Amino acid sequence: MSALPPFDNSWGELLAPHEGRIESILGTRDFAPSYENVFATLALPLEKVRVVIFGQDPYPTAGQATGLAFSIPRNFQPLPPTLKNIYRELSDDVGVDTPSHGDLSSWLQQGVLLLNRTLTIRAGESNSDQNIGWREITDAIAQELGQRKVCAILWGKNAEELSRFFRSELTIQSPHPSPLSAYRGFLGSKPFSRSNEILQSIGLNPIDWSIK
Repeated sequence: MSALPPFDNSWGELLAPHEGRIESILGTRDFAPSYENVFATLALPLEKVRVVIFGQDPYPTAGQATGLAFSIPRNFQPLPPTLKNIYRELSDDVGVDTPSHGDLSSWLQQGVLLLNRTLTIRAGESNSDQNIGWREITDAIAQELGQRKVCAILWGKNAEELSRFFRSELTIQSPHPSPLSAYRGFLGSKPFSRSNEILQSIGLNPIDWSIK
């Protein structure tokens, strides 16, 4: 493929039919994360994905979006409220101590794909890019993952629309961890322990959810 943002070669065949759309999206607007990080989560080879966590779109605050859904740069403070809620549930669910930073790349290294339904955003404008073509691409990714032994964690209504691609016994759904919806069912949903139970039920090793 031509000069698209970098990703592991294993995703090339899946993304190839969408190359023109991707070039059009990225060539006509200012957006976050940075160009080279748009596909940062796809540095994880397709065949190594064990869990996918789907969110909505990148953080709208300047400097927060990294290309990994829900993650922020290690040196960025303060933590976004959404990430604080994730850490609260992480502690309550599997006893992980709340880390001082928001870098979730250690999850990616274990086979957890951190993917937003929409891959870019205009600074300060939540949902700004939800209708510009990303969903066709992330739907294709979800469809491919659904044909494999992958546990899907779907946070929020945008992500839950992807449940049709995944086997119900491999899917965990809840409201989004944002402050607007976390108390409507995200907190207490135990996605981390439940996903490990699913992985073990299909003969895969559990994830170490601690933040490195």
